[in-house]
Amino acid sequence: MSDAVFALGVDLGGTKIEAALVDPAGTVLAGSRFRAPTGGTSTSEMLAASAESVVLQAIATLPDGATLVGVGIGSAGPITVAEGRVSPLNLPNWREYPLRDQVAALVPGVPVALRMDGECIALAEHWIGAGQGESNLMGMVVSTGIGGGLILGGRAIAGHTGNAGHIGHIEVGGFDDACLCGGTGCVEAVASGPKTTAWAQRQGWVGATGEDLAASYAAGDPIAIAAVARSGRAIGQAIASSTALVDLDLVAIGGGFSHVTPDLFDYIRDAIALRAPFPFVAKVRVIPSGLSGEGPLIGAAALIHRAEFVA
Repeated sequence: MSDAVFALGVDLGGTKIEAALVDPAGTVLAGSRFRAPTGGTSTSEMLAASAESVVLQAIATLPDGATLVGVGIGSAGPITVAEGRVSPLNLPNWREYPLRDQVAALVPGVPVALRMDGECIALAEHWIGAGQGESNLMGMVVSTGIGGGLILGGRAIAGHTGNAGHIGHIEVGGFDDACLCGGTGCVEAVASGPKTTAWAQRQGWVGATGEDLAASYAAGDPIAIAAVARSGRAIGQAIASSTALVDLDLVAIGGGFSHVTPDLFDYIRDAIALRAPFPFVAKVRVIPSGLSGEGPLIGAAALIHRAEFVA
């Protein structure tokens, strides 16, 4: 494999950090994927140790003679892209943490790129997922949190600070849920998996997790149905507003809670359809992600393998 090249993809989220080697076709090298916990109660030292662990374990699987051409890091936001620092909302002990410098010290001599995880998802959808051939799309994750990233005019748009596309913190009309970001009615505070299950519990539902909610929905539980419909309406409103702003053609949605029921997408589309008087908004197509669970890692590696698409 002397001519093989790989990028290391690193994905930092609210519950875990992962790393894996990815080839130029967007395929994760078997046996190279490693995971370590993060979590809101983790100290900065614990988070740094988890990051170091997964990076070193993944690099150790680089085949003999193969070349590591760079490292791409996708992080939950907000981030400060110019300085390579991360401040994930759900990891309170990392504020302006120099993650890019930490990783770069572990892989001397190769470029290290940092972008928001939502942008990496958009890049992966554009590369090998549901957004292939599209020029104006959003990749979106509905999970523990809600994030997104933009491809406009065929280019990934980071913005000056690196946080462009952060759809989770668009406020949606008709909701007054408080958000950790300081907003009221942010779609993340309304429609993420944990927030949706918490709302259902306040209505008297007795389950505990998104998986429980999915089972209750499938069984016809009226509170579960109302909770999923509420989530879908908020997500649809946020997508419609985003489309009004940047004229999206496609939104591809992944993440654990996006699988709660296929009906979630119908609720999302119904909310967008209310914008029929504005055809350029109502025309946006919303479809499930074309990515596997490896999507965030592939998207992070795309910062290296597909650098020509990164603004």
